[in-house]
Amino acid sequence: MHRPVLLVIAHGSRDPRHAATVHALVRRVRRLRAGVRVETGFLDFNAPSVPQVLDRLALEGVRDVVALPLLLTRAFHAKADIPAVLDRAPARLNITLADVLGPSPLLLDTLERRLYEAGLTPADKRSTGVVLASAGSTDPEAIAVIAEIARELRHTGWCAVRPAFASAALPRTKDAVRELRALGVRRVAVAPYVIAPGFLPDRIARGAAEADVLAGVLGPAPELARLLLTRYDEAKARPRAAALTA
Repeated sequence: MHRPVLLVIAHGSRDPRHAATVHALVRRVRRLRAGVRVETGFLDFNAPSVPQVLDRLALEGVRDVVALPLLLTRAFHAKADIPAVLDRAPARLNITLADVLGPSPLLLDTLERRLYEAGLTPADKRSTGVVLASAGSTDPEAIAVIAEIARELRHTGWCAVRPAFASAALPRTKDAVRELRALGVRRVAVAPYVIAPGFLPDRIARGAAEADVLAGVLGPAPELARLLLTRYDEAKARPRAAALTA
């Protein structure tokens, strides 16, 4: 059975930890689905770029590609940058644009995995408040999604959850930590809602200085790898007409 190539589209960063994390995640995806060819392209800073990967695939005779944004929300990169890059792809390629990763229960599972790896346990939930710290956006849709994820995380049993942002929106991480302290929360944990290390995740970490626990970034978690394949399968199953307007 013919399977489209999965092209994971990452943002890119001058921080080498970013690309290393993306590649580690993609390697996990390949191990989970050995029959699918998985490629990685970057929008900026890192090689190969998305156009370079698309040109190479076309030269190799590939016909079908699922382009998967390695993004947690539908903000500017998902709505403008990635569609613009794909519009310039070689005409022989049939490209289906998959949905962004969030929201998804698998992302909640990944957040909790990182909190537990940082030293917390399920028994700590009732006495621990969580700051859900994302990179930030000026897009109202993206901000609303982060707020909804914070509510969903709260419903899993944490005593309080507050969203925070490293840029473009308020509150900042340190202010959300202080808000939870002022509410009398006994233990405060910061959960970065970002995929890979870099400039803004480092800002989140600095804002967590007054917290008791700082979890790691989502990174190459098994739940995140499964989510990439879920989005791939959803896009692959989409009717062609719907795929063109995704």
